[in-house]
Amino acid sequence: MAEPDSWDDDAPQITPPTHPQSRLNANAPSFSFNPNAVSFNPSAPVFTPSCISSQSVGLNNQSPAPPPPETIVIESPDPISIVSADVSPQEGSAEPMVDDKQDNHSPFEASRTDPTDPVSDSLSSLSVHDTSDKKDYPMEDVEEDEEDTLSHLNVVFIGHVDAGKSTIGGQVLFLTGQVDERSIQKYEREAKEKNRDSWYMAYIMDTNEEERAKGKTVEVGRGHFETSKRRFTILDAPGHKNYVPNMISGASQADIGVLVISARKGEFETGFERGGQTREHAQLAKTLGVSKLLVVVNKMDEPSVNWSKERFDEIEKKLNPFLRSCGYNVKKDVIFLPISGLHGINMKEKVSKSVCPWWDGPTFFQALDEVQVPPRDPAAPFRMPIIDKYRDMGTVVMGKIESGTVRRGDSLMVMPNKAQVKVISILRDADEVRTAKPGENLRIKISGVEEEDILAGFVLCSIEKPIAAVREFDAQLQILELLDHKAIFTAGYKAVLHVHSVVEECEIIELLQQIDPKTKKVAKKKPLFVKSGAVVVVRIQVVDIICVERFDDFAQLGRFTLRDEGKTVAIGKVTNLVLD
Repeated sequence: MAEPDSWDDDAPQITPPTHPQSRLNANAPSFSFNPNAVSFNPSAPVFTPSCISSQSVGLNNQSPAPPPPETIVIESPDPISIVSADVSPQEGSAEPMVDDKQDNHSPFEASRTDPTDPVSDSLSSLSVHDTSDKKDYPMEDVEEDEEDTLSHLNVVFIGHVDAGKSTIGGQVLFLTGQVDERSIQKYEREAKEKNRDSWYMAYIMDTNEEERAKGKTVEVGRGHFETSKRRFTILDAPGHKNYVPNMISGASQADIGVLVISARKGEFETGFERGGQTREHAQLAKTLGVSKLLVVVNKMDEPSVNWSKERFDEIEKKLNPFLRSCGYNVKKDVIFLPISGLHGINMKEKVSKSVCPWWDGPTFFQALDEVQVPPRDPAAPFRMPIIDKYRDMGTVVMGKIESGTVRRGDSLMVMPNKAQVKVISILRDADEVRTAKPGENLRIKISGVEEEDILAGFVLCSIEKPIAAVREFDAQLQILELLDHKAIFTAGYKAVLHVHSVVEECEIIELLQQIDPKTKKVAKKKPLFVKSGAVVVVRIQVVDIICVERFDDFAQLGRFTLRDEGKTVAIGKVTNLVLD
């Protein structure tokens, strides 16, 4: 018995047509999957859209009345409903329903749009309606970052070795919730195993095993925390004299300096006497652009001190004249406050009157929030000295924006090799952002240059106004204290130049002018040599081309230090560039 064409007993038997389109066509277009199509069900009747009336097909007297309209909804991320469809048998067509989005040049186009075929004409009017309220927006608008209402500051912890810089940094992160209690307990166990019970807070910042074993910071540690008013980046600089170059690298990125002083008997004196790192760090901080200084007198809970006001006043009285000689206005730019970094006293919460009845000043966190720093210009030409780089699915550079603004998709230039690059992504702390302004410490992924073609000291800058790349420049120097066996500063003197993230060997090729430190007047006679304490204008030549700016144009990229045999011998500022 032959199988019927329809499983509906009431449906008329329809003989399939024998025209050529009913046969296999080897040249037919390939099948295109339609996710909105109704799934095939062999037991269901043939569907005919409601827009095709029974009169247009000519089945008024041949088919029963159609059932009520049926709505088919297909769930998807964007809800789409199909228009109502009347169920009705279809006469004389074995041709499947074709997606109206197919290529208009299909070989079957003529047969599907034949104006004489009422069914084809009705099918051409079938449409799918999108019921969602979605609009098309540019990707930049959809991914717009929330407005960052918190200003950002970089804080460098400086001071003599063992003053408690890493301990204070770790305590700050713990008090702001950046480190959990379980990690603190782990660090306490590790410190006890090394018989260094009081070092456990420093382990938060000193992640290197060598640093933990010796109790000395080597690399600049980093941490991030927030208060209700600001976002901060901690830069924990090493205090040992052997690692001063690393300290310079950290201080060159800072806006605020925290000079940590140990109140313990003998420790303050060791750091402040000639050759101590308290003096050199304070001097370097001012030279490197740290305009505001918080002097925290640490270890005030030490039994030999016991929150003594006399000891606090003694330290303040000795430090004030020295800080004034470094260029600080001690009334406006310097704040003294007593704390205990190990136990977090007077850091987040004010010290109790029963512990320290004489202190009425701010806490450490309050002082950080209240410090005023010079305004930055986000509209200036973009400048970001590169302090480090690595490869991570592309080239990533790290640094602090000194001026200007960077956005994802910007075209920039890497100097001095003049490589044009495109900004792929911007990472601030662990978050990806679309825009970053001056003062931010960032990791920027760029394309257009290989990681091995970038060195620390290169500068990422705007294409329209790139930074100058020179081999010679004029500078005004203040000679601090020359070495005993090199007591004369003259042409031919060689030293190591530190300017922003550049460390380069240099040579003094000419002394141009000598300036009286008191009257600021220029001497008429050109000097042949100078000694410690002199102020002189010189011409400096470096081995390789470096990126610098005039101090008057970009102060942070125009100030530098000269070091010789591990000692800072001079500080200076760039006054003129000698361009090739």
